[in-house]
Amino acid sequence: MREIVLDTETTGLDPNQGHRLVEVGCVELLNRIPTGATFHAYLNPDRDMPAEAFAIHGLSIEFLKTHKRFSDVCDEFLAFIGDDAPLVIHNAEFDHKFLCAELKVLKRALIGRERLVDTLALARRKHSAGPYNLDALCAKYGIDNSRRTKHGALLDAEILAEVYLELLGGRQATLGLAETVAKRVVGVDGIVVRKERSVPLTPRITDADREAHRAFVTTLGADAIWQKYL
Repeated sequence: MREIVLDTETTGLDPNQGHRLVEVGCVELLNRIPTGATFHAYLNPDRDMPAEAFAIHGLSIEFLKTHKRFSDVCDEFLAFIGDDAPLVIHNAEFDHKFLCAELKVLKRALIGRERLVDTLALARRKHSAGPYNLDALCAKYGIDNSRRTKHGALLDAEILAEVYLELLGGRQATLGLAETVAKRVVGVDGIVVRKERSVPLTPRITDADREAHRAFVTTLGADAIWQKYL
């Protein structure tokens, strides 16, 4: 199963007030394991940077002016996230509204809410007490986030991928032979939370497998313990 862990940085809190995306970072997971494939872009927002936002991510307008606009990277971004891969986002409503605002300006299809997997909602359901921000969850699960001196979209997506795995049951959940059965549940806030469980699979051993093993055992010599089981 392919999933995309995603994070953004912006000039403010509300695209309806003219705020824009300034950074997008994505990490690809395949069967809950990072593949090493990422998407990352700094974006020129064509506006000023409020001091409050600069204090969070440290991205100045002088720096961002040297980078492409969202319209320039839109096709590459959409190709990376694909048409149906779940998008794992912390406080998904925030990032989703900014992405949709940018896509709407370009008259592109919006990202469906059914694709969102909100790790903030997952954390609230799993833990009775907060806080639920990314730093607090890293501390709870013993995840090293010492590189996170300021917010950065790609770094935060990489860290969130580790947090997401822990929220689903820990690193060991990806080990072993199992089939993942998933069900999408819509929470009261409208964000979809994927509830999943792993069902152990019984390995299928074919006649060809048995013959290959038998041939291998014959090469081990007459004293090999495996000879008892032929």
